[in-house]
Amino acid sequence: MADPSTYRPAPGAIPLSPGVYKFRDAHGRVIYVGKAKSLRPRLSSYFQDIAGLHPRTATMVTTAASVEWTVVGTEVEALQLEYTWIKEFDPRFNVKYRDDKSYPELAVTLNEEFPRVQVMRGAHKKGVRYFGPYGHAWAIRETVDLLLRVFPVRTCSNGVFKRAQQVGRPCLLGYIGKCAAPCVGKVTAAEHHALAEEFCEFMAGRTGGYLRRLEQQMQQAAADLEYEKAARLRDDIEALKRAMEKNAVVLGDGTDADLLALAEDELEAAVQIFHVRGGRVRGQRGWVTDKVEDVDTAALVEHALQQLYGSGTEPVPREVLVPALPGPAVHEWLGGLRGAQVDLRVPQRGDKKDLMATVHRNALQALALHKTKRASDLTTRSRALQEIADALELDSVPLRIECFDISHLQGEDVVASMVVFEDGLARKSEYRRFQIKGFSGQDDVRSMHEVIGRRFRRYLQEREQTGEWAVPEVSEDGEAPAGEALTDETGRPRRFAYPPQLLVVDGGQPQVAAARRALDELGIDDVALCGLAKRLEEVWLPGQDDPVVLPRTSEGLYLLQRVRDEAHRFAIGYQRAKRSKRLTAGELDSVPGLGETRRQALLKHFGSLKKLRTATVDELCEVPGIGRRTAETVAAALASRTPAALAVNTATGEIIDDGAE
Repeated sequence: MADPSTYRPAPGAIPLSPGVYKFRDAHGRVIYVGKAKSLRPRLSSYFQDIAGLHPRTATMVTTAASVEWTVVGTEVEALQLEYTWIKEFDPRFNVKYRDDKSYPELAVTLNEEFPRVQVMRGAHKKGVRYFGPYGHAWAIRETVDLLLRVFPVRTCSNGVFKRAQQVGRPCLLGYIGKCAAPCVGKVTAAEHHALAEEFCEFMAGRTGGYLRRLEQQMQQAAADLEYEKAARLRDDIEALKRAMEKNAVVLGDGTDADLLALAEDELEAAVQIFHVRGGRVRGQRGWVTDKVEDVDTAALVEHALQQLYGSGTEPVPREVLVPALPGPAVHEWLGGLRGAQVDLRVPQRGDKKDLMATVHRNALQALALHKTKRASDLTTRSRALQEIADALELDSVPLRIECFDISHLQGEDVVASMVVFEDGLARKSEYRRFQIKGFSGQDDVRSMHEVIGRRFRRYLQEREQTGEWAVPEVSEDGEAPAGEALTDETGRPRRFAYPPQLLVVDGGQPQVAAARRALDELGIDDVALCGLAKRLEEVWLPGQDDPVVLPRTSEGLYLLQRVRDEAHRFAIGYQRAKRSKRLTAGELDSVPGLGETRRQALLKHFGSLKKLRTATVDELCEVPGIGRRTAETVAAALASRTPAALAVNTATGEIIDDGAE
């Protein structure tokens, strides 16, 4: 590990000009490339006190052994050079989007004598018209299969085409009318080229005029009693409409735009891009990246735009919609690539904002899918568990991990969650939810102490019933909810019968100390404990002043993060459900023995709660499903409650009837 002061440039040596800089390690390998509008203040920021740097930046500067820079004329030139060097050196500390595969596109080779429609990947070629990219090649083939009925353009390879020319017989598509068969002279080269041009015009979104011409031809054929021709045209129109449905219009006015959205957490980010051409979504692509650098959303957008347009193979559309605006140099750079003005902005309203929300949902799904795939790999899970065991110095790998999280809204509806991972996978049937009952108000540390105590108190009670050991005398405060009865009579496992090998709490030192105190009070000393602090993803152990810092690329850290995030999700879901129920609860909700169906029947029969309050027991019994005992219970419950204060119109003094309740 190098000391940054050993290679810090001399004062005044760094210029104030725009430029690009490279950090190299002791072996001369480039580990980071960056750009700056002014090199001196940017590079100087790396050589401040290491304690004041972000952990990822601190790791980079201590790994490096030298720094060098190149001065350029403008910030746009710096952006271009930065992209070139990142591609050339592949620095380990730069953001790199994975899964940068070549997406399939629909291509029409207008540069050939007999143009061909095909699926192509890779760099664009001169004279070839491209549409897309598409997420899957089969999506292109489905669309082409529908369009070939109307635009029978050649789709065969050059070898098949030459062989057909030699034998004087077309392929199967030529016989069934899905190819104009230029190979055997059924159409001339000029006629076939015109067909390919019409195909391109239709794919570009100019569909209305062509459909209208076909409809006029169909009507004329029917008027001329040429019913077979009219039927064929009718089928052609239906095929074109089905092809158009596969690319539904999402934006009006023939908009050409790329929409980019991000979903990110502390360690990774997923980007999704929708390509809209002629108002229709023509393609979709996406990447996932490790957040090696300390970057914000705007910087991630900048890197994604460099990845998308930097190679020059992807045309820059008139509009590029993003979740956060990068620096002005990116705007100028995009304009230079397009050769015209580019509208780079964040959509604020209307259809474009709605479509951006859809792209963002796709990014969230892509990130979740990436995490699920990564977590489901057996080898990866085994390595993650072993890394956790090594980092925490456990005697064995933690095959059962339990994680606890506290959730509330400004001290109200305080709840907790317990999630269980076995062999690195979520065991949702073992998840549990808790209401904080020992006190009221906002105190995450005290809540964590109560929940851990309740969970392991139940564990000891169930062990006592099996006769394995006696339960220590403990206070009954905070006992688990009464509804959590033992279920061993049914043959199912007891709810809290299995202790975890590792107990994880969401939080830092205070939460870990509270959990340790709860375990000590119960005499439990064979369960490992740690906390995961969200801000810097630090792992805290009981009684230690310094955290355990797992490598950023550690599968063990990734598993702990996923366990923590799942506990957070489960707790928030429970807290929101409780809050919603509390806000929507009515006077009938707490009547014992009265379920949702009969509550709705009562309100439907009487029309309002006001009329229901004045109903007699006999009138209540007239409601289907309401017996006399239930009617007496409802009447007594409503009579015991003070009716709500009358609402008064302050302008007129009129009492407002609550008959619409």
